[in-house]
Amino acid sequence: VQLQAFGGGSVQVGGSLRLPCAASGGAFRSYHMAWFRQAPGKEREPVSIVWTDRSTYYEDSVKGRFTASRDNAKSTVTLQMNSLKPEDTAVYYCAADRSLIRTSWRDWRHYDFWGQGTLVTVSS
Repeated sequence: VQLQAFGGGSVQVGGSLRLPCAASGGAFRSYHMAWFRQAPGKEREPVSIVWTDRSTYYEDSVKGRFTASRDNAKSTVTLQMNSLKPEDTAVYYCAADRSLIRTSWRDWRHYDFWGQGTLVTVSS
């Protein structure tokens, strides 16, 4: 499956951005879809996951501010980011995999497919 993320940009502290990730070439509904981010000089870190059953999980750093959702009819997963902070500045990646288990989703090495990344910059 091919993934392409959109919607990055620059925003002020407290602002919002919406990141859609469009999938093509595969059975989208059979893939667990996750978001990761990587800030300059830092390791890639998990942000959120939307399982095939539409349940979600968020890292504590974004819980209550970010919302991930999927639209199987449009083969799209979306990350809605509100109340953005400077520490949210990073390149955001969507990722897909079919065979994740609940305890492994945070490890980026488990994912077979990645989008190209989209840069989010939050300035104060």
